[in-house]
Amino acid sequence: MNAGSVAVVVTEGIGVPSWDLYELSIPCTIFGKPQSDLADPWYELMLCGTGEGQQDTLAAEAGLSLWTRHGLDDLVGADTVIVPSVPDSCVDEGRPLPQALVTALRLAYDAGARMVSLCTGAFALAEAGLLDGRRATAHWMHTAQLAERYPKIHVDDSVLYVDDGDVLTSAGLTAGIDLCLHLVRRDLGAYVANQLARRMVVPAHRHGGQAQFIDLSVPAADDRGLGPVLDWARENLDQPLTVEDLARRAAMSPRTLHRRLRAATGTTPLQWLLQQRLLRAQNLLEATNLSIEKVGELSGFGTANNLRHHFLRHVGVSPGHYRRAFSRTMP
Repeated sequence: MNAGSVAVVVTEGIGVPSWDLYELSIPCTIFGKPQSDLADPWYELMLCGTGEGQQDTLAAEAGLSLWTRHGLDDLVGADTVIVPSVPDSCVDEGRPLPQALVTALRLAYDAGARMVSLCTGAFALAEAGLLDGRRATAHWMHTAQLAERYPKIHVDDSVLYVDDGDVLTSAGLTAGIDLCLHLVRRDLGAYVANQLARRMVVPAHRHGGQAQFIDLSVPAADDRGLGPVLDWARENLDQPLTVEDLARRAAMSPRTLHRRLRAATGTTPLQWLLQQRLLRAQNLLEATNLSIEKVGELSGFGTANNLRHHFLRHVGVSPGHYRRAFSRTMP
């Protein structure tokens, strides 16, 4: 397991609008507070200012100023670099980003850093050329501008976050929590990420492919109807569940189940089942010494080969490699 160092870019003028401060607080909360009972050592957090001299970064309209001990030079050598957001003037008015920031991001990437953006931070990665030819996202209110300004990027405005290996991007606001917890899951395993999410009182895992915008016009009764059947499905993942099984349990047609689940979560029944099976397999690999074959059975993949196929495709490593990296004794 490797937590490593996380450098968070604090751009000049952050806090205008004030929700930028929310996105800045997300990596500070997740990576900056030691969780030694979950992983020791925890991450090493650095706030890196873009200003001159003492890197005094102002947020006058938010009523505060922020002094950072680190500057852009400290991005090089960090294991992960996060750009939470950039001032709206750089997005809406086309004001150029500081060239020093763009250069520092390129140098950090060339030095091997994992590059991450939250919300409009994608504009900084894009200006550095790090998103060219890649799939990326940002807050849905700004994705059209991102696509128009940087046509080499495959902009997806429908997802919470995109994991493209060494470059990751997220939508705005709360989607930043999902991406940062996803990073913890990649680095330290599902158990640590789930426990951290529990302490933060947020959902343990929302898949990156979930929709940014959920149609809340769906009647509340739909959610009450879905909750029990989804709980039942989680308790029976070792069974060969189908969409028809879920629909029958929910006393609705498969088409209605598909529509209501899509409206409530942004994903299809089959995608939801796959996500739950992968999470179950991750927990079993971390917490038990069961054989890969048995983990495949209990998580509903049937065979070890089927488990390996889906693990390699969606997690990026084999089940055996995942277990070696994240195996731990769990209560």
